[in-house]
Amino acid sequence: MSDVPFDRPDTTNVYGNPEVVAHHIEQVILETRKRDLLEGVEQSRKQLLDQPFVRNPHWDQVWEQLVDPVTGRPHRPVLVIVAPRSYGSTTLALRLLAEHTADDTTVVQLDADWDTPRQGRLPLEKAHAYQLDLKHPDNDQVSADFLNALSKHASHLRDCRSYLVLTVAQDLWKDHRLSDRDGIRVVHLHEPPDAQRVVEAHLAANGYDRLVTSLHSFPKATASLRGLTAVAAVRAARTVVMAWEEHLRASSEHSFTQAEGETEADTGLEGRVTAALTDWRVELDRRFGEMNGLHTHDNPSLTVDDRCLLLALAVRQSAPLPVIARSAAALLKAVEGAPDTPGTATGFSPPLNALAGRGMRRRIQDVGGRVDTQDTVVFDRPAYGRAVLEYVWDNYDVMREPLLTWLVATAQSTDPDDHAVTALAELTVRHGSADYLTTLGSLVGSSSPKVLGAVMESAVRNEHVGRLVWEALYGWAEKESYAPIVIALCRRVLEDSSVATSLAKRAMVRLRRVAHKNTDAAVVGQVQAAFDALLRHPAVVQRLAGEVRGWQQGKVSSARSGALAFLALMTLRQDGTPWLVGSAPPDIDVQRGVHDLLSSSETAAEVISRLTDWIRACADDPGAYTQLRDQLLPALRGQNMFEAGLRFMNGLRGIYTSGTVSVADDFYSHLVDSRLRPVFPLEEDLA
Repeated sequence: MSDVPFDRPDTTNVYGNPEVVAHHIEQVILETRKRDLLEGVEQSRKQLLDQPFVRNPHWDQVWEQLVDPVTGRPHRPVLVIVAPRSYGSTTLALRLLAEHTADDTTVVQLDADWDTPRQGRLPLEKAHAYQLDLKHPDNDQVSADFLNALSKHASHLRDCRSYLVLTVAQDLWKDHRLSDRDGIRVVHLHEPPDAQRVVEAHLAANGYDRLVTSLHSFPKATASLRGLTAVAAVRAARTVVMAWEEHLRASSEHSFTQAEGETEADTGLEGRVTAALTDWRVELDRRFGEMNGLHTHDNPSLTVDDRCLLLALAVRQSAPLPVIARSAAALLKAVEGAPDTPGTATGFSPPLNALAGRGMRRRIQDVGGRVDTQDTVVFDRPAYGRAVLEYVWDNYDVMREPLLTWLVATAQSTDPDDHAVTALAELTVRHGSADYLTTLGSLVGSSSPKVLGAVMESAVRNEHVGRLVWEALYGWAEKESYAPIVIALCRRVLEDSSVATSLAKRAMVRLRRVAHKNTDAAVVGQVQAAFDALLRHPAVVQRLAGEVRGWQQGKVSSARSGALAFLALMTLRQDGTPWLVGSAPPDIDVQRGVHDLLSSSETAAEVISRLTDWIRACADDPGAYTQLRDQLLPALRGQNMFEAGLRFMNGLRGIYTSGTVSVADDFYSHLVDSRLRPVFPLEEDLA
C-alpha cells in the first residue's frame, strides 16, 4: 500500500469500481460488528481542545512526523506513539486527533479489555478516530504479529476515512522487529513537556491566574518543578492549589492582621507553596537514617517507634493526642507482628519500661509536631505528610503490605475526606500499578470492602491511573469475593449525575460482566438490586434499555444483564402505566422479553411478581386492563409456558377488575382450553 496521504483534498485516487469498493467496506464493517469488540467512549472535540496543552520543541518534531503538512490530517491510518510512562503521550494523541481530523469524525477512546493485543478486537466504523492506550505490563505487550495485522487493518481504516492512534509504554516496545509498516507510522516521544508551563497552564485553565503570577516570584518553588513528568506536573498543579486553599484558611483565621499589609500574607503563601512542592527526601534521609535504639537530640535519626509515630501524624495530621498515640501503637503492632511492648529491657516491667522512655509530647515535638494546651496534636504539614508516606513506601519494600493493612484499619469511615481513605487514594494514584492493585485487593478486599470501594472510586476518576483501576475492576468482576465491591462502586458512579459519560459507560460494562461471570444467586441479586435502584436516573434508564437490546440481539455477554435490566425496567412507571408497556423503544420486544423470562427457571418467579404488580396497577381501569391482558396473552402461550402460566395465574388470585371479575379466572379462560380445564384446574396453592 502506498504511503501517499489518503485524504488529500486536491487529489482523488480510485482503484477499480468505486461502488464495488464501497460495497466491500460495508461488508467488512458489518462483519466486524458481529465480533467481541473493545468498548469505547466518545470524546467531546470541544472539551479536548479546551483542555490545557503544552508542547516543547521535541513535541513539535513528533507532531510534524504524525501530521501530513499538505492535508493537515494524520499521516497514516495507524499512528503509534511510544513513550515512557507519565510523559503525556495520551494527551498528545487525543489533542492531535481533535485538531487534525475532520469535524464530522467521531473521536473515541477505547478500553483495552483484553489479555493480549489482537487486531480482531478493534472496532471499525466510518469517519472515526480511535485512541487506545497500551500500558498494562502483562496484557498489552506489543508483538510483530500484532503490527502485521494492524497493517492490514490500516487499509480498512483508510477506506473508512478513519484513524487509530496507539500510545504504547516504552517498556512494552521490546521486540527489535517493531517498526513502521505499510499504513503505520511509529514515533518515539523522548521528553515530557516543560513542567512549569504545564503547571501554569492547568492553573490558568481552572481560574487561578493570580497563582500563576505568584508562582513566577517563588524561585525555590519553581526550582522544584524542573524535570517532572507530565503526570507529576499535573499533580503539582493540584498541590499548588491545595497550598493556596490552606493559605486562605489560615489568613481568614488571622484576618485582624490584614491591615499590616500584603507582604506578610504573600510570604505565607510563598512558604506554603514552596513547602508543598519541596522534595523532602534529604530531610527524610536524615530521619530514616541508621538504626537507632535510643533517641538523642544530636542524632536526627528516629527510633522505629518514632517512625511509626511520624507516619501516624502524616496520615492523621491534627488530632487529639490519645488518637495519635493509639494510631502509632497500632502501626507498630502491625509492623512487628503483635508484641505488646516491643524493645522491653530484661528485668523491666512493661509499665516501668514505658515510663523510662520519652513522653509522647516530647516524641511528637522531635518528629516535627506540637501539642497545644488542650492536648491536641497539631501537625499542619500536609505536603510533608504526603512526602513521608511516599518516602516510606519507596524505601521500605517490606513495609508496604503492613502500611496498607494499617491504613485500612485506621479508616474511620468510607468518606473520601477520611484521612486514611485520602492517604490510600493518594498512594493508589501514585503507585496504581497492576501489582499494587492486586496487593491492595487481596489485603483488604474481604476485611474492609467498603473502604476498598471508596479508595477505588477515587482512583477511577483519576485521569492517569483510572484505566488501570478500571481494568482491575474488570478482572475483579468475575470473582465472587470481589463482586460486591465492583457492584457498589459502579452503582455510586452511575448515581452521580455529574459523572463523565466515559466513566458511566465503564461502570455499566463492569456491572454487565459481574452478571455474566457469576452464577451465585446472591451476587446476581445484588446486580438486580443495583439496576432497580438506578431507575430514578434517566440516563441509566437508557443504558438499561441498551442492555435489553444487547440481550435480544443475541450478545452472549449481555444475556444475563439484559434479562436483569428488563426486570428492572418492569418496575418503572410513567403516568401510572408500566414504562415497558407504554413508552418502551420500538426495538425492545416486550412480549418476547416476558416470554423468555417466564420460560427460565432462574427468572420465572421474579417476572411473575413484577407482572402481578402490572396487573394490580391497572385492574381498576377496564380499558387499560384489557389492553395489558391482550398484550401479555401471546407471551404466555407457546412451548415451556404451561407451568409458568399456571404459576402466574395462581399469583393473580385475589385481584379483581372494577367489574369484580377475578383476574386469575379471566387469564385462565383465555389461556386454557375448556377441554383441559378439568385436568389442569387453577389451584390456590400451586406447588
